[in-house]
Amino acid sequence: MTTTQTTSAQAAGTQTTGTQATVQVPVRLDFDSRASAFSRAMSHLDAAATKELDRVGFDSRLRELVRIRASQLNGCAYCIDMHTKDARAIGETEQRLYALAAWAETPFFTPRERAALAFTESVTLMAAEHVPERAYEAVAAEFTADEVAALVSLIVTINAWNAIGVSTRTWVPGSYQL
Repeated sequence: MTTTQTTSAQAAGTQTTGTQATVQVPVRLDFDSRASAFSRAMSHLDAAATKELDRVGFDSRLRELVRIRASQLNGCAYCIDMHTKDARAIGETEQRLYALAAWAETPFFTPRERAALAFTESVTLMAAEHVPERAYEAVAAEFTADEVAALVSLIVTINAWNAIGVSTRTWVPGSYQL
């Protein structure tokens, strides 16, 4: 989640984009100011996950795909907006971003990416099947143990950001700037 965020003070009103009026979804809680110590801790968690990903040389485009896919599953509009912008900035294609919600039905992702995305879905939706053995075996076949640990760190972190974003609507979708 990190970087530029918009708070409730900036969230009121309706905006016009081109010929269409858009409706602002109201912020429920300015989480960053109401739980500032926890918000800082989340930033530290995010930095720790990034450090693990960097340590193992985890592909930056795949990082963003994982963040986007978890955010799609969780319905976190701000995080989807943020990470699609970040993905484009590092060279991710529009075709793959548009197809991400149906990645398993497309030929656009490598076996390694498919394993990471399947694992992301299993961890994000763990209440359904508790991350089945087949999901872990598939990701372990494509990634080293250190890479799997870094991937778990990433998935846990984005899911935590999503939980804050969805429950409080503290960050306004569309407000993120690179």
